[in-house]
Amino acid sequence: MNLGQFNSLEIVRKTKVGLFLSDGKDDVLLPNKYVPKVYEIGEELPVFVYLDHEERPVATTLKPYIQLHEFAHLRVNYINKFGAFLDWGLEKDLFVPFREQANPMEKDKRYLVYMYLDAQTGRLVASSKINSFFETQNIALEAHQEVDAMISHVSDIGINVIIENKYKGLVYKNEIYDDSLRPGKKCKVYIKNIRPDGKIDVTFHKIGVDNIELSAQQILGELRANKGFLRLNDNSHPEDIKTVLKMSKKTFKKAIGHLYKEKIITIKEEGIYLL
Repeated sequence: MNLGQFNSLEIVRKTKVGLFLSDGKDDVLLPNKYVPKVYEIGEELPVFVYLDHEERPVATTLKPYIQLHEFAHLRVNYINKFGAFLDWGLEKDLFVPFREQANPMEKDKRYLVYMYLDAQTGRLVASSKINSFFETQNIALEAHQEVDAMISHVSDIGINVIIENKYKGLVYKNEIYDDSLRPGKKCKVYIKNIRPDGKIDVTFHKIGVDNIELSAQQILGELRANKGFLRLNDNSHPEDIKTVLKMSKKTFKKAIGHLYKEKIITIKEEGIYLL
């Protein structure tokens, strides 16, 4: 039975306080408030297992904002003499000891943290000293690969992302065409380059031919939504293209070139028309 993760457990008996579930070795209580309306003894339930206020394993059907070996932006509920306590969507808050705080945490502020199982206490704890949890060796990624990511923070050189809850990635500022991207947002990114130091350059857009085709379809969608006309062409300012289509001028020119060769659009001085 894994703490801090979802487990598929068998319902073995009902009691006054709830259902007892088992992995074949250990039992855990699913309190009455989380018991489904319809169930059968012997049925398996997916539940999240963590420690309650008395440090006993307990199950819930609630989905927490973070799981074991994951990163997330969480809000501080309160602080006491032992550390900070974060809201992670469950009844008992997630503990961050003072020694695991990169900077002293403040109530009601959000912080990027990583959750792990403390070897000494057996408790689930979080840390905002996130750099020590990234993998930089034997990176199991390939160029052009599509991967899941989460935006960690925005810097002067671009948007920093966390890839697959394992690796640190960066989208350079000159490749960002969407101003709505914020820390905590989950997204897809594409691998551009893996550096010797383990850092990874990524982009929000598909690379190569796939990107041209995708961008062409996006332009077609905008054309259809605007009665077959867009006031953009080869001479348009990059900021105008970014505002309307959220893509670079270079990508835009390749995409409309593709559409023109396929005789899907025509390009005129005032803009592009859908044929």
